[in-house]
Order: sequence, then structure tokens, then C-alpha cells
Amino acid sequence: MFQQPNDFRDESEALFRLISELSDDQLCRQTQFKHWTINDIITHLHMWNWAADLSLTDESALLEFIDRVKSAIPQIGMRQFETHWINGLAGRVLVSRWREYYTDMATRWVDADPRVRLKWAGPDMSVLSSITARLMETWAHGQAVYDLLGIKRVDTDRIQNIAVLGVNTFKWTFLNRSWAVPDQVPGVELVAPSGECWSWNESNRDDRVSGSATEFCQVVTQTRNIADTQLKVSGQIAECWMANAQCFAGPPETPPVAGTRAAST
Repeated sequence: MFQQPNDFRDESEALFRLISELSDDQLCRQTQFKHWTINDIITHLHMWNWAADLSLTDESALLEFIDRVKSAIPQIGMRQFETHWINGLAGRVLVSRWREYYTDMATRWVDADPRVRLKWAGPDMSVLSSITARLMETWAHGQAVYDLLGIKRVDTDRIQNIAVLGVNTFKWTFLNRSWAVPDQVPGVELVAPSGECWSWNESNRDDRVSGSATEFCQVVTQTRNIADTQLKVSGQIAECWMANAQCFAGPPETPPVAGTRAAST
């Protein structure tokens, strides 16, 4: 038994509580993230939760699904594929289906061996990495909903999972762009929601990132531009990393333009 499946469930529950009273019409509102509606976000989270769960429970079905995705994307794009996959499910019925599934999924995953390797669309991942990625994506896409509704999210220390992922994907940010990977990972010192201090690579005094753990997670998940945070960044390597940080898989993505991702007023 390990903690991350429960953290994934709790982060999903936080998003569920945020939207549980919204009407079908309200769930059709567009967010600042690529004009996705709340329905689009929940569809995306639900489909990839389902796919990740297949990686644990039915590897052959997962590989078949990934082949379908890869064949369809050049023709119709990911958003349209997800719309077809959900087969018209939307609104409060969709939200209920998403919640039912992630609750059951977390129960299955909590007893899995976190070290076991799982197939995925990209490189294989451990059980631990896979469920952490689902937590991260739920938190990141959830930010667009908080922003749309003008509600400031009150984080808990479970975002340490995302902060660790952000630090661990330092090299990925460079490799994914075919850039030379710096020899030294910047030092990172963050203040957790609880007030605890989290730090990594403390010996690197030349390149450093420090400040709010929430803001660091927002930058590495590309829900905020570094310029829209109060993070302190010193050194050219740290500055380049924070300007391009990407803790999620897939082709290189450009962080939001400064000032374009913020809470509605």
C-alpha cells in the first residue's frame, strides 16, 4: 500500500467539490486553457484515467487503445478523439461518471506494487509515476476551472508529488526540445502550503529557484507564466528552465503568455 493513489483520489475530490453544484449549462463554459470547456476538461481527465487504469489491469487493451489514438490524432486531433470516445456524455452525468471511476480506480491502485513497470503511450512508467501523473494532470487542468470560477485554490501538502515531478523532469524540459542538458540541476527551495520547507539540490548555489510550492507547481505544469508568479530565480540555467519547464509528457508546449492565465474577477 502506498500514498499516491489516495492523493490522486483526494485531488480529484477537491475538483469534484468545486464543480458538483454547477448546472449542465455552466459546465459548458469555456476556460482560459485552449478554450476548453469544463466538460472538455472532465472528459480529458476521465479518458486518461481510464487509459492509465488499463495499463494496470489490461495491458493488451491499453496497447490497442494507444494504437487507436495514434492513428486518429493526425486526422481529427486529440480533442475530437476524446469527444468521440465519450460518446455524447456531458454535464452532470459526465461528472458523476468521472467521479465513480476515479474512486474505484484509486481503490485498485492503492494495493499495487509502486515499482512495477507499466506500458504507456511513451516510455514505460512505474505504477508510482503513473498515478502521480494522474494526480498532476488533475491538479493542473483543475487550475483552469478555479480560474474560470474566480476561486483561489487552497492547496495541501499533497502537491509535493507535483513538485517532485517538476524537479525530476528538469532534464526532460531540455531533451524534449533537443537542447543540451545542463550538467547541474538548479537548487530548488519551496515553501509548502503547511509552511514546511522542501528543498532539492542544495549544493547548487549558482542556479536557484525559490518561493511558493504552489507557484512552482503552476509553472512546471504550465498553468502560469513564470512572470505571473513571485518565484525568485537566479542563474541562466534556472531562468531557461523556468521559462520553458514542462513536467508532462508529449511534444514541447509553450507556457501561457504572461497575464493570460489568471483568476476571473
